[in-house]
Amino acid sequence: MVMAFVTNLIGLIACVVLAIFLARWAFALPRVTHRTNSTALPPNGDGALAQALATRSTAHDGKTGFCPLPDGKDAFAARMVLADTAVSSIDAQYYIWRGDMTGYLLLDALLRAAQRGVRVRLLLDDNGISGLDGPLSTLNAHPNAEVRLYNPFTLRRFKLLSYTFDFFRLNRRMHNKSFTVDGRVTIMGGRNIGDEYFGASASRLFLDLDVLAVGQIVPRVSADFDRYWAAPPVHPAGLILRKWEGPDAIAAGLRRFDDAPQLRDYGETLRHSDIVTALKQGTLDLEWADALLVSDDPIKGQGAVPREDLLATRLMQAVGKIETKFDGVTPYFVPGAAGVSAFTTLGARGVRVRMMTNALNSNDVLAVHAGYAKRRVAMLKAGVKLFELRAQSAQTTPRRKMGPFGSSGSALHAKTFAVDGARVFVGSFNFDPRSATLNTEMGLLIDSSNMAQAMHDAFDHGLDDIAWRVERRPLGLVWIDAAANTQTRHEPGATLGKRIALGIVARLPIEWLL
Repeated sequence: MVMAFVTNLIGLIACVVLAIFLARWAFALPRVTHRTNSTALPPNGDGALAQALATRSTAHDGKTGFCPLPDGKDAFAARMVLADTAVSSIDAQYYIWRGDMTGYLLLDALLRAAQRGVRVRLLLDDNGISGLDGPLSTLNAHPNAEVRLYNPFTLRRFKLLSYTFDFFRLNRRMHNKSFTVDGRVTIMGGRNIGDEYFGASASRLFLDLDVLAVGQIVPRVSADFDRYWAAPPVHPAGLILRKWEGPDAIAAGLRRFDDAPQLRDYGETLRHSDIVTALKQGTLDLEWADALLVSDDPIKGQGAVPREDLLATRLMQAVGKIETKFDGVTPYFVPGAAGVSAFTTLGARGVRVRMMTNALNSNDVLAVHAGYAKRRVAMLKAGVKLFELRAQSAQTTPRRKMGPFGSSGSALHAKTFAVDGARVFVGSFNFDPRSATLNTEMGLLIDSSNMAQAMHDAFDHGLDDIAWRVERRPLGLVWIDAAANTQTRHEPGATLGKRIALGIVARLPIEWLL
């Protein structure tokens, strides 16, 4: 009986291995040959917007001018204005591009730019473009536009099945986010392209943060884009996307929203956005400071980067010794044993550490919350002050500022931290193993006491209305709602089913995946 079981098991394993081998052969990536790798065009001085920004950059030679974009509608309006005023080039790089209203509006803006002679390069992670093969084919077909895909899936209709035979490649994604126009101005931060990132969703709004930057840092962002554009994991979209023989798929997608009240209301809000006027008139309020671009090597998608060269390592080296305080914001917080050890060391040196992440009922990935929750008590013991964003209704949330983190929203998506009232990081990097070792990431470390102190002040005075404060008491954890002067010993949103699921996931050896 035992021998028969072992024989059958070996046979099953052999069949699985053979099936994986055959699938990898049948659905292999197409070979990239004779690819021309273009590079960023030099900064263009034509156009009123470019001239206004160039004049201000010259007055602050060697510095970078920053404007935080905490409000989602302003962040979208800034991208649309820049795309519509571009005269030479647009280089955009994103992890997710939704096929929703804002996604189609920006695709249409890119296509219109290409039609008036602007060179458009769009680099997307193939994991986040569901349903957009047709629209992307339309854009890619224009002679002035090119689309490329990072770590693409060869199966297009049932993409997720590709994980069954190519998991270790497809598990590594490009999480970078940047939008650079005319070599003069760039937008970087935490936002992908989609309604929930720009305050246009009726069901879910992300609290997020971008920065608009001009000056010294822009050529470095452009050079980093070139590095990704030519990287081995990147493939021309024409080799990957399903062939599109129909009419303009971007126009067809936009027509779905012609009669939607959502489009009219959102368009009216954008027309009255202060940032639109400021961008067009060249009066945008900028803070000038030194900044460092930190970005992973794109071959991280092939698992080929030494630990010392990873963004997480280089970012901590750039930050240097933390003297007094560290305040961080991240939607996905999985510190692991190494993170807890680092926080413990900081606490032992007298550094005040505060972190805000999503509460269970505002986190959209249960497994990630399990990775956070299993380390929560250890972090509190180490002296870390923990805040968890409370779930809010996207339909009833007012459009108001929430300090430096973003507009009020139903879930947290910003990735930022401030150190010693002197430096602030804004980018795509989450405090989790996936950002550290699997996905490529990028961000800006900015020497700005104003931006850093604004974040410290938000932790000091601005979290009571939006976040639970988690504390450790003799009888267990307590979630405190300081604004309502209430507290509970039951984790908000933790149903019996979720508690069981969290307990199971926390015991699985998958922390490295989170």
